[in-house]
Parts: sequence; C-alpha cells; structure tokens
Amino acid sequence: MKKIFFLVALLSTVQANVKAQSKLDQDRVAIRALGGFYKVTFDYAETFSPDTAYHNHPQYHSWGYEWAAVEEDSPKKIVIQHLLVVGDSAVIKHWREDWVYEEPALLNFDQNSTWKKGTLKTTEAKGRWVQKVFQVDDSPRYESIGTWIHADGKHFWQSECDSPLPRREFTKRSDYNVLRRGNRIYLTPNGWMFEQDNQKIIRSAGGDKLLAREKGYEEFTKTDEAKFAFAKGWWQKQQPYWTAVRQVWDEVYAQNSVIKLKGKIDGKLLYERLFDLADQSAKEKWDAQKNKAEARKLINNYLDTNV
Repeated sequence: MKKIFFLVALLSTVQANVKAQSKLDQDRVAIRALGGFYKVTFDYAETFSPDTAYHNHPQYHSWGYEWAAVEEDSPKKIVIQHLLVVGDSAVIKHWREDWVYEEPALLNFDQNSTWKKGTLKTTEAKGRWVQKVFQVDDSPRYESIGTWIHADGKHFWQSECDSPLPRREFTKRSDYNVLRRGNRIYLTPNGWMFEQDNQKIIRSAGGDKLLAREKGYEEFTKTDEAKFAFAKGWWQKQQPYWTAVRQVWDEVYAQNSVIKLKGKIDGKLLYERLFDLADQSAKEKWDAQKNKAEARKLINNYLDTNV
C-alpha cells in the first residue's frame, strides 16, 4: 500500500512539473514572438483629470520602423534590443527589454532620476516574468512583474509600475514627475500590441497626487525585412560596444541598492556621450577590454553617489 501511495505522489509531482514546463515553454514562445521587423505606430491621449480646471494636452501620434532583435535567448532570460530605422541610412539604438523568469528583485523608480532595489517573496515571483525596460543608453527605466496568460487563443501579459516621464514628454512637461504605467502586452495576428492605461502623478513628500489619466497604444505590425538591411550592418558594428556597456550596467545594478543619475555634465546627457563613444569604438575597432573600460569610466561619472 505504501508503495502505491508513493507511486501516486511521484506521478502527481511529475505531472505538475510537466505542466509547469509546458507553461514556461508557452511563455517563452510568446516573448520570442515580440522580436522581429515592424512598422510601429504610437498613439497617446489624455482622458480624465480629477481637476476640472485641467485641460488635456494634445494627442500624440507618431510612427516608424523598428527592428526588435533577440540578443539573448536562454531558458529563463530573453533579451530584446529595439533599433529604430530612419530612412534608408540612419539607425537609432532604441529601448531594450529583458524578460527574466522568477526574478527575486525589482528596481523600482522613485522620482528625480532615482531607482531603489526591492526584493520579492518566492511566492510573488513564482511562475511570473519580470520585464526590465532600459533607456537608449541601457540605463534603467522601469521594471514590473506579471504572469503570461494563454487562454482562448490569446496570449497576454500585464503589470503596473512607476517610471520616469516618457521620452515624448520628458523635455516638454514639468507639471508631473512620475508616470504610473498600466502595461498590457498581447500578441496579434500581425505582430503585437503594447496597450497602456497610465496615470500622471505628482509625487512629493506629502504623497502622490493624480494629475491626469492617459490611454496609449503602441502597435507593432510585421513588415518587410528588406527595409532593415542597413540596420543589420550598422548593428553588427555597434553590437560589441553595447555588449560591454550592458556588462558595466550589470555591475552597477549588482553593486547598488539605490541608483541615482546626474543630468547634463558639460552640456551633455549620459546617452549623448555613450552614443559618441559607440561611434568612436566602431570607427577605431576597440577591443572588448577598451570598450568596457571607456564605458565604465563614463557611466561612473554620471552616477550620483550622494544617495
């Protein structure tokens, strides 16, 4: 009888493991599907404010071509680098997203270019993916956690977190200082959608105050890969340098519980200087050691240690 109970328990454990593995495989397929060659449309509109005297800002619309290149694909981590293509001969290194399975920590945005590391309980991380989103220079932007859902032929993931102002408003708005993102990513027949229900927050010592709500859609529609021929060659030359930059940032994230970045130094922001170094590295064919040394020196210069 004991042997029967043991076999039943063993079978149940095996079935649970197979089910979990099957779910993990589904998750990985969905995340990898975010990579590819796309035409992207960006649409945002403010919808509501608790202040009746507040006037909604104009709607935002833009579009472009974007290559979402899968840079790393390991069992529990997938890295996707976005590259914005402008015309036939210009490429801009855009945002990056790292997907990490059952990550035990989150880097949470506070305010004023400051992020604070927080830990997750095992039960909070189990079966869930953290999406880490980085700026164009691989500095932090926001991190959030959620569960990929696969049901009725649909595949989606959603989460909520705080972030800095979006790039489209960072240099134009000073009436709020935190964007609370309601993120929802789902696959579509022709690509994927990044849907957002955002809150524009005024954060102060007295607490958070809602300024306005916003609806956003970033639609990624598959397009002809031939449009990205120049981008492929450009990224091949730039990739070694940015690999070194990511390695330096990984060191920064591992060594600091609080990260605060400085603004302009001698008239330039960090991303401008890192972009300049990227071009110099490609032109002079720096090796991995020099790439990392130059990137580390520059990034350390922009880290505010008075935190």
